Amino acid sequence: MRRILFLLIFGLAGLGVLLSLGIWQLQRLAWKQEVLAEIESRISAAPVALPRQVSEDSDKYLPVTVTGEMEPGEIHVLVSVKQVGAGYRIIQSFSTEDRTILVDRGFVPTTAKQTPRLTGPMEITGNLHWPDEVDGYTPEPDIDENIWFARDVPNLAAALGAEPVLLIARSETDPNVTPLPVDTAGIPNDHLQYAITWFGLALVWAVMTGYFLWRNRAPSESEEQ
Repeated sequence: MRRILFLLIFGLAGLGVLLSLGIWQLQRLAWKQEVLAEIESRISAAPVALPRQVSEDSDKYLPVTVTGEMEPGEIHVLVSVKQVGAGYRIIQSFSTEDRTILVDRGFVPTTAKQTPRLTGPMEITGNLHWPDEVDGYTPEPDIDENIWFARDVPNLAAALGAEPVLLIARSETDPNVTPLPVDTAGIPNDHLQYAITWFGLALVWAVMTGYFLWRNRAPSESEEQ
């Protein structure tokens, strides 16, 4: 009986832990869905003028419209687009009346790397963004070939002589550049998969606990006979 009691307590404790982890992931899923809905709402809001003071904390995803001049000179950030393949994001500086910011104009395939692009006066609508793309595995830019491997806003700004403010264009700035607007597709939301994993482990744990209880109960019944 002591062995059975120990197995029962141990099994129920483990089952409780696994179920609680699954429930916690469902709670995290609900929270993440609310966050994503809020971000989507912010991204799709009506554009406003570029704030004088820009903050990542308060202005991330803010939709804005700017009028000014696209400056010559560009940086190419290597990316891959689904169903298209490898190519580059085109990053350029954009001057308004009193300031210069960065603009991510969008995507071109590798074959269009050296194709001349429109510059000069234009109006651009997009969203402010501070991409988190740099980690310890990100290679240094190949300056000679003009190939960067992440949108490192401070270094991009230093290279192009602009403020560390990046506008991701959602309006077209050149017929041969495809805008890649900000969206929530790149924000991970794996909580449902985690919840399924924990609940699956809980089911396996419950079955194994039942099996061990049966194995330990069966001899005691035969001994009584």
